[in-house]
Amino acid sequence: MSVASDDVEAFLEFLRVERNASVRTLRNYSHALNVFLEWRADGFTTWRDCSADDFRAYLFELMKRELARTTIRLRFAAMRSFYKFLVHRRGLGASPLVDVQLPKLERNLPVVLTQAQIEQLLNMPMVMVPDARAQPWQAARDVAILELFYSSGLRVSELVELDVCDADFLSETLRVMGKGNKERMVPIGTYAMAAIQKYRQQASVHNGPLFINKNKNPEKRRLSARSVQMLLKKYLAATDIGFDVTPHKLRHTFATHMLDHGADLRSVQTLLGHASLSTTQIYTHVTKERMREAYDDAHPRAGDE
Repeated sequence: MSVASDDVEAFLEFLRVERNASVRTLRNYSHALNVFLEWRADGFTTWRDCSADDFRAYLFELMKRELARTTIRLRFAAMRSFYKFLVHRRGLGASPLVDVQLPKLERNLPVVLTQAQIEQLLNMPMVMVPDARAQPWQAARDVAILELFYSSGLRVSELVELDVCDADFLSETLRVMGKGNKERMVPIGTYAMAAIQKYRQQASVHNGPLFINKNKNPEKRRLSARSVQMLLKKYLAATDIGFDVTPHKLRHTFATHMLDHGADLRSVQTLLGHASLSTTQIYTHVTKERMREAYDDAHPRAGDE
């Protein structure tokens, strides 16, 4: 069964044109509507005939399947947005989802690297023996990528979409296109800036994509997010860091280290491109937890021996 209907098509068009939603958002919202429709197939007439009890039963089913609460909330966010559109733009009297209570998110603190661990990881491309098939500039590129992650807290999708023209080395800033095509300016740290300049010189990267692969076709030279994840995994395996590190954990590490060293929450929110301050506030919990651990480890009267 498909979500195809005048209301749904109008909603997706609204997201695409008026909200400038990304392809990924459109796909996720369409998928959320489809999944509910498949579950509700028996007896379904129109979206306007669905009741709050239908959605409570659906919520109960998802929780029985032990889906992650984040997944459940994302699916309901798509449906809430759809019904809000029907109320405000398509004449529906009220949303059936208004009185449906969702489970609260479990607040898991982000995993971050210590200063020593991040230093070890950043140095790894220059101390590892390069692959025989590697280009002479690849180690310099990988250093630049890791330095930039830690320097700027970029999402991997933002990093791979950077072009040479997005880096302003006079003002030491990057122009970054974030979620929802929202542009922001992000500072480049001194180490990251030097690493990028060294890589560009070695790889003769003067225009087009900032980070390139080995492909000789100019149209296929942009490094993919998957390639970045793989190179990070390769360097991680050569360290003694005892847990998986993803580009997003480097983003967590950037934010936490900024707060550890006195940055204010609003500045970190702007640097990360978070729409809501509440999204950034989780890092204050990480910082408090680390402070507590440092106190317990260091103070002679912090606790029991």
